Amino acid sequence: MKFGINLFSTDFGIHPAELGQTLETLGFESLFFAEHTHIPVDRRSPHPYAPDISEDYWRSLDPFIALTMVAASTQHLRLGTGICLVVERHPITLAKEVATLDHLSGGRFLFGVSGGWNLEEMENHGTEPKRRWKVLRERVEAMKTIWTHDEPDYHGEFVNFDPIWQWPKPVQKPHPPILIGGDSPYTLKRVVRYGDGWMPVAAYDPNDLTAFEKRVATLNQLAADAGRTPIPVSVVGIPPKLDVLKRYEDTGVDRLLFWMESAPKEEIVPILEGYAELIQHFD
Repeated sequence: MKFGINLFSTDFGIHPAELGQTLETLGFESLFFAEHTHIPVDRRSPHPYAPDISEDYWRSLDPFIALTMVAASTQHLRLGTGICLVVERHPITLAKEVATLDHLSGGRFLFGVSGGWNLEEMENHGTEPKRRWKVLRERVEAMKTIWTHDEPDYHGEFVNFDPIWQWPKPVQKPHPPILIGGDSPYTLKRVVRYGDGWMPVAAYDPNDLTAFEKRVATLNQLAADAGRTPIPVSVVGIPPKLDVLKRYEDTGVDRLLFWMESAPKEEIVPILEGYAELIQHFD
């Protein structure tokens, strides 16, 4: 079982380099940074898992720059986006950022992606909310082409470019794992079509994971039907309770991520130390 932390790196919280060093020392496998480029003041879109949002959302650092600071100050910690809002980024530029981070970190990057929930935010980036999942798919497909070909080109409805040269290529082959966030009726098909892992939020009853187990079984059946092996699952927002962690372990998930609010070093480190005690119960 792998354990990690997912949070917004902010301008008022612990420095990302210090956070990464702390996590590596405590024995965590990974650190994922969430992303929002901004939050529109006139926000009508409800958050899918919370009645309101904190200032973490509009005071977050750019995840790729923050993760580069972590990469430079650690040796083994895996570095992830949890998640990157691909529909708000240009795919050629984003492909360069992902490959550069994977190159500089020695192949430690995990590329968590999703379509996002804040409709006004993505509209500010020129993305029509109703088309965002097709935009996401095309951009992911285009980036894969850039990472795996010397003279890539891509021609779709939303992404269109003739052959280009772009290096570096990612250290991980064929590219960093792409973890698809979300848990809609269509999510599992997306994971099988263009993802390497599923990254849902722990929105299930922690005392009865039957519904979650069925989702994992469905995912693996879809993978088998597509000629793929079972797909790894990373669950975000796990309650820090030993019995809940063991229940998720029994479902066969690959990685459990604790969700945290951003906070200064003196506040966040004691919490991390408590989580570290919990994960000592697992191999």
